[in-house]
Amino acid sequence: MVYETDSDVPVTFPVIDISLLSSEDELQKLRSILSSCGCFQATGHGISVECLDKMREVAQQFFALPVEEKQKYSRSPNEAYGYGDDLVVSDNQVETCCYRLLLRVFPEDQRRMNLWPENPADFGKTLHEYALKIRSVMNDLSKAMARSLELEENSFLNQFGDQPVLETRINFYPPCSRAEVLGVKPHLDRSTITILLQDKEVEGLQVLTDGEWHTVPVIPHALVINLGGLMQVMTNGMFKSPLHRVLTNGNKLRMSVAMLDEPEAEKEIGPLDQLVHHSSPRLYRSVRNFAAFNYECFQKGKNSLEELKI
Repeated sequence: MVYETDSDVPVTFPVIDISLLSSEDELQKLRSILSSCGCFQATGHGISVECLDKMREVAQQFFALPVEEKQKYSRSPNEAYGYGDDLVVSDNQVETCCYRLLLRVFPEDQRRMNLWPENPADFGKTLHEYALKIRSVMNDLSKAMARSLELEENSFLNQFGDQPVLETRINFYPPCSRAEVLGVKPHLDRSTITILLQDKEVEGLQVLTDGEWHTVPVIPHALVINLGGLMQVMTNGMFKSPLHRVLTNGNKLRMSVAMLDEPEAEKEIGPLDQLVHHSSPRLYRSVRNFAAFNYECFQKGKNSLEELKI
């Protein structure tokens, strides 16, 4: 599988069958990929085609509703959760063309149900069932990542606290003929792991690797695995969190469903002790509520990981 670059040089985009991560060879392949680009497409994830397509279907049905129906779930001013376009925080921010629905899925008692669409009627049930499956994939990946670094397999999961967070960001990108307008401007994810269900047909996601932007190809029933900034912190820089962006399409609309995991906001997260030693000195300060810190840096045009460097 190849993907496009700004220099038009074909580059192979990594694909991992994660059902094979019990083998040492596949673990080392995983480690190599996450130590270089921090992003790959996952096959063999065990989630049925029907489940993936159903999640896409209810997302598309919601965004196809009349504006006044969608606005019932609008985010409040200066809040992120709910339906809407990008927050405007400065006069000179990069213009984007994207509508999104941001919801907290887990813990269940932290759901703001007034923001969960009741139309389509099976939206909530579908999202809940999909999120359970995605969380299982995330947990399995976290354990495999730990094993690839010769750590106890729960080393990352144990950092999250008793009520780890899982949120969904359902994105809808209308057609836009202005090439200078992005779907999402370059950013690092605030998660440890982000799992993205792409549009089945329309490309748009790009990852920055070796100073060039590479378009992630569409594999209809694969999942895009992208490491967030917290994983780079926890691994003391051994794994990378890639800068990525989304392009708009002049003729076609595009949708995607991102799931992001985070620890409890007040958990202090830093490099694991086992990964800090004389030949690998500590690179990052510990941080609480990395999500808020990352967003603040993002709006100021700063790189949160650079800001955390010692």
